[in-house]
Amino acid sequence: MKCPMCKEKILGRRDKKFCSTSCKSEYHRKLRKVTKGVTLPVDKVLHRNRSILLEVMGKRGTKKMINRSVLDEKKFNFNYMTGYYVNSKNKTYHYIYDFSYMVFSEEKIMINRMKKY
Repeated sequence: MKCPMCKEKILGRRDKKFCSTSCKSEYHRKLRKVTKGVTLPVDKVLHRNRSILLEVMGKRGTKKMINRSVLDEKKFNFNYMTGYYVNSKNKTYHYIYDFSYMVFSEEKIMINRMKKY
């Protein structure tokens, strides 16, 4: 088998994938660079959305009902989230890290902060 970085023959264990630690490090450094280039713009939007929810909720708040216009004015991007959950009443909770929000109507949104454990 050959090293994916330098194409040298690999000596040693049968499951070894790289000829040296420097080739292994270089491979993973390049992989992180490519991944970061793709994920960084999404991460920026998610962090901005979380900051907006924190600003609206306050540092100690756990639940708050607001008008959608508050988030619209702050340029909240509703297209990005870290997850979602549909409850038994068919209402969807949209998660952004430790916050979630539920759209009640075209005008009202409920924001929740998950408890720290």
